[in-house]
Amino acid sequence: MPHQTIADLLLARAGDDHPGLLTRERTWTWGEVVDESAARAALAAELRTEGPFHIGVLLDNVPEYVFWLGGAALAGAAVIGINPTRRGAELAREVRHTECQLIVTDRAGLDLLDGLDVGVKRDRFLVVDDPGYATGLAAHAGRGPAHAAPDVTATTTMLLLLTSGTTGTSKAAICSQGRLAALGAANSAKYDITRADTCYCPMPLFHGNALMALWAPALSAGATIALTRKFSASGFLPDVRHYGATYFTYVGKAIGYVLALPETPDDADNRLTHAFGTEASPEDADRFLARFGCRLVEGYGSSEGAGMLKRVADGPVGALGRPARDGVRIVDPTTRRTCPPALLDAYGRVRNPEEAIGEIVDTEGAARFEGYWNNEAANAERVRHGWYWTGDLGYVDEAGYFYFAGRSGDWIRVDGENISALLTERVLRRHPGVVAAGVFGVPDPRSGDQVMAAVEIPDGTRFEDLDLPGFLARQEDLGTKGAPRYVRVSHALPTTGSNKLRRKEMQLDGWRTDDPVYRWTGRGGPAYAPMTDDDKTALRDEFLANGRGRFLP
Repeated sequence: MPHQTIADLLLARAGDDHPGLLTRERTWTWGEVVDESAARAALAAELRTEGPFHIGVLLDNVPEYVFWLGGAALAGAAVIGINPTRRGAELAREVRHTECQLIVTDRAGLDLLDGLDVGVKRDRFLVVDDPGYATGLAAHAGRGPAHAAPDVTATTTMLLLLTSGTTGTSKAAICSQGRLAALGAANSAKYDITRADTCYCPMPLFHGNALMALWAPALSAGATIALTRKFSASGFLPDVRHYGATYFTYVGKAIGYVLALPETPDDADNRLTHAFGTEASPEDADRFLARFGCRLVEGYGSSEGAGMLKRVADGPVGALGRPARDGVRIVDPTTRRTCPPALLDAYGRVRNPEEAIGEIVDTEGAARFEGYWNNEAANAERVRHGWYWTGDLGYVDEAGYFYFAGRSGDWIRVDGENISALLTERVLRRHPGVVAAGVFGVPDPRSGDQVMAAVEIPDGTRFEDLDLPGFLARQEDLGTKGAPRYVRVSHALPTTGSNKLRRKEMQLDGWRTDDPVYRWTGRGGPAYAPMTDDDKTALRDEFLANGRGRFLP
């Protein structure tokens, strides 16, 4: 690879007059993006103090975010994308933990941080919509050709990616300039991103999805990046048409929101050809292709360890691909033995889940894992016995294709059987009236767990309109234990800043949420009735009577 760092990739664009960055208001060539980045690198270098050279960025998807990514790369600083959906003590803890020297934000971000102990003095805030910011930046503009700081190497930390926190407390995953540059080159090829593409970025730039699958590949290929401040389902197609976008990135919930909009005869009147993301169901991918003429490419990866699987164009529906190297396998986490292949029925359902489903590991990946910032306990959890453990469940079919089976906490033990929350979730997301769904286990008042689902439905739709019992009865691939006993119904389920469902939060709430909950109590096929306050009190008493009060949601 000719360019070993993000700084190298950026400097290769100096003087390039191809459009590099678009907003509704303005276009910057790649050469102008480099110049803007160089000015911010000079400002950062002037303000640098002793200690970790960390720059927090608390902004929407605006040009300043892109310029500071470039500026940090040239200056040798690490960017911490601060999640604007965090609040209070959680937000303060994340900023303090990453030890920022500077925080780049706007007045809205300043209000969000007001009164919080984030470990950064007010005079170390750069507020991009204050008049003095432009004045201070102008003093560093046009100081000759852009260049990188002399100490920038492939091992220089480029990003501290705060994990989404969907399953627990977030951690700051380290990503070096070398790893991100390599991902940029690999993903531009993997996702067919060329200089001719316009890459629309509706996912937040503080998230690895946007950085690793869009920003870095577009920089590597010299493609054009089109920004929108925040994802909007109603604004998606107008933006795509305005920019002439050909590629974008997504998470499954965002796709669900777009598909929930009323269809129009001209939906396919756009230039989109392909997109990359995670958690879109095969049914949603088919619907999106038929409606918008754009194929969704599902992948597997994480902020900590992308690139373990390689995509195979003609692979089975739902497959993630085959291993990118020999060390990637599915193992029993207790014995570390490789799991046998999954035996699939006609619907693709695993017939031997207890044998076939295990944790995805990379026996050669420990050296590739760059670690978490100042978190040895989390590092030790990821690297054990010299292997890199993803914390994700998967299985492999007899042809060698890998499939995702959920996170390590997604097993639900029902009547002595392991149920995959992800498989039940995929069934629910087929329903045309369900925008999003999350499935998780809640304790049974006697033993084990029961399946609970949280579904988001459009405004104006009632739960009764879904005819969920009839729908579930028609799903021939839904196992007898997989139908949810509880269904939480909402018009706006809680999400992270990257539009992923907060499953851990919903699991902790269980059936004691403020949203309406429907319960199936009988035998036979599912039949749901609303849970009343009296029902919840009676269920609580049942837990206590069986000595399981400690398991109450």
